[in-house]
Amino acid sequence: MENKRIAESELIINSRGAVYHLDVRPEELAHTIITVGDPDRVPAVTKHFDKIEHKSQHREFVTHTGYIGNKRLSVVSTGIGTDNIDIVLNELDALVNIDFQTRLVKDQLTSLQVIRLGTSGALQDSIPVDSFVVSSHGLGLDNLMAYYAFENTTEEKQLLEAFRGQVMLQPGGANPCLFTAGEDLRQRFTDGFHTGITVTCPGFYAPQGRMLRGQLSNPNLIDNLTGFSYEGHRITNFEMETSAIYGMGRVLGLQCLSVSAIVANRIRQEFSKDGGAAVEALIQKGLGIIATL
Repeated sequence: MENKRIAESELIINSRGAVYHLDVRPEELAHTIITVGDPDRVPAVTKHFDKIEHKSQHREFVTHTGYIGNKRLSVVSTGIGTDNIDIVLNELDALVNIDFQTRLVKDQLTSLQVIRLGTSGALQDSIPVDSFVVSSHGLGLDNLMAYYAFENTTEEKQLLEAFRGQVMLQPGGANPCLFTAGEDLRQRFTDGFHTGITVTCPGFYAPQGRMLRGQLSNPNLIDNLTGFSYEGHRITNFEMETSAIYGMGRVLGLQCLSVSAIVANRIRQEFSKDGGAAVEALIQKGLGIIATL
């Protein structure tokens, strides 16, 4: 494929030479990146750094870059939802793989490591609040990845076929997609972590089976997700970003992993008594691993 110059309307670079939404320049980004949803969680992570060399904020996107020992890390807030992941991961990749002067894709590409430290709701009785889940796969019930060209592995196709056979979705709704975690990263997060398929939903209320005043079109969704099983795989939890991170990782050649603190168990109908403490415990445990990557 011809390496064409990327137009100013397609990759927007601001007056200080930073990518548009993140307001980050290439030299301000580390190649190992922690993503968090909440902008206030960025300083909650970087308070554990030995040194911070860069801070920026634009809209909901906060970025801190610094060091734990000799390990250079960036922490980036994404906000909520797969639409924001589309913005953040494309711009992170552009910062390392597109020359901002020539607007050409570089000959030598860099594969970023992207680790999400987030919150989630458990879909299995055996996964208690305040525990941690590593997403072996991200299963998207949104439609972001329908806009991208990608290839699924044989295992992913088999899991998707089993999911479609066991979990009934509303006609005209989401076309499920599924992607696998970065295996090298996943193998580093084993001790003290539950592991399973994470479902990514396009909303917090009806898409996750919550009914306030709006009636549900699929009132059996949670039971069907919880009951899914295929060759030892089960759905452990759901949230709003993981499948997009894994899907964009497939498209862009990134190494991605999503790790969640469980703040709710939807089967037990329990919510953490101190979600902040659960997130802090995940941050400390996660940083202990990430700093050694």
